[in-house]
Amino acid sequence: MSPMTETRILVVEDEPNIRDIVDVALRFHGFTVTAVATGRDALREFAARRPDLIVLDVMLPDIDGFEICRRIRFDGAQTPVIFLTARDTVSDTVRGLTMGGDDYVTKPFSVEALVARIRAVLRRTTVPDAEERPSRDVLRVADLELDEARWEVRRGGVRVDLSPTEFRLLAFLMEHPGMVLTKRQLLDQVWGYGGSSQVLETYISYLRRKLDPLGPPLIHTQRGVGYALRP
Repeated sequence: MSPMTETRILVVEDEPNIRDIVDVALRFHGFTVTAVATGRDALREFAARRPDLIVLDVMLPDIDGFEICRRIRFDGAQTPVIFLTARDTVSDTVRGLTMGGDDYVTKPFSVEALVARIRAVLRRTTVPDAEERPSRDVLRVADLELDEARWEVRRGGVRVDLSPTEFRLLAFLMEHPGMVLTKRQLLDQVWGYGGSSQVLETYISYLRRKLDPLGPPLIHTQRGVGYALRP
């Protein structure tokens, strides 16, 4: 990751008070910030500046945040997105993550907690340089292989494209083959903060959609506990 002073964040929020508070707080913590109030301005600024992360309100006066995220992902951009919204139902959270969001923060919120979530998302979604990657052997479970040095995953010889968060989640599961890992263990290890079970469940479903078409299911649910990776 680039130094924090070079990290560019796009804040999209139509409520002036919240937009100004987030803008000032992020600048205080050393980020470079562009703040806008509409979806159209967000898409224009994204195309012009290509920020490192977007803090995105859902309920905007023109284009809602879910649609903005969908358009960004449709164009192939993997820029991390943190939704910031008063819509706090489970269905809204899952929809935001399914659209390609990386985290979901509900209002009212703590500015310090938002900054911590931003830092956690940036750590999680940044692919390390080759010299920073582990030099250990390739992880293998059944016909699944994960090479952290090359940042590659293959199943049955077929390459599987994963986002950085998906990659780190799968790596942690493969480091403990056959072991049931609790949701809290997975959230703490991969997300690094007190995240919600909906976030984890959504990413588990992402992995299953990519791995299961290539062979028998490998990620198993232990109801009320967590998940295990085994043949």
